[in-house]
Amino acid sequence: MCPLPQPPNHPVKPPRVVLSYEVPIGGNLRSDFALDSIFAFPPNRDTLGGTSYFIVRNEGNILIDCPALDQTNQDFLRSHGGVRWLFLTHRGAIGKTAEIQQTWSCEILIQEQEAYLLPGLTVTTFDQELNFTATTQIIWTPGHSPGSSCLYYSDFGGVLFSGRHLVPNQQGEPVPLRTAKTFHWPRQIKSLQFLLERYSPETLQYICPGANTGFLRGKRVIDNAYQRLTKLDLQALLRIQPLL
Repeated sequence: MCPLPQPPNHPVKPPRVVLSYEVPIGGNLRSDFALDSIFAFPPNRDTLGGTSYFIVRNEGNILIDCPALDQTNQDFLRSHGGVRWLFLTHRGAIGKTAEIQQTWSCEILIQEQEAYLLPGLTVTTFDQELNFTATTQIIWTPGHSPGSSCLYYSDFGGVLFSGRHLVPNQQGEPVPLRTAKTFHWPRQIKSLQFLLERYSPETLQYICPGANTGFLRGKRVIDNAYQRLTKLDLQALLRIQPLL
C-alpha cells in the first residue's frame, strides 16, 4: 500500500510592520532610539479571519484583538517586550484572550456590554470612551455588535483601528459592512457619522481594519482615511440590505 501524501508545510508568516518611525528616549538625541511601530498579524482562524495589530511603544505595548497563538507570534510578542494592554474591538475578536492574559499578565480592555463574554478574567470596561495613555483612546462605535469599539492612536497623523466597524471593500475603500449578523445597522451608520464629526483630515490619516485586509492588495493600511470616509453616502448606506 502506498503511503498517503503528506500536506505541504506552509511556513508561518511573521507579523509585518505597518507604520514605523524612531523616536528619541528621554530627550537623548545621540543614537539612543526606541522604535515606535505598528505591526499587523496574519489573519486568525480563531476570529474568522480577523486581523490583529500590535503597537510597540516605550510606555507599554498594546495588542488590538487576538492573533493566533502559534509559536511564531508568541516569540514575536516576547521579543518586543510582551503585552501591557489587550484591547478587544468586538466580541468576535476574543479568540484566546484567556491564554494571552495568563501568559502576559496584561490588562484587558473591552466595552462594558461585552465583558460578560470573558467570565473569570480581570477586565477593564468602559462606557462611551476611555483614554488609557496620552496618545491612545478607545471609543464605543456600536452597530456591528453591541460593544463594537475603535481604538484611536494619535501618532503617525492619527490611526484608527476599526475592528469590523469599518473594513475595506473590493476596491480597498473603507466601508461599514452590513451582514445577517449585524446587531443594529442604523446605529452603525450613526457611529460612522460620529467619527466624521470627531476627526478631520489632519487628525485621521490611516485606518487599520480588523478584517478583509486581503482587499488592500499588499497595501499595509488605508491611507487618506478621513477623505475616503467623507465620500460615503450615509443615507444610501442606510438602505443597504444585509449580505447573506
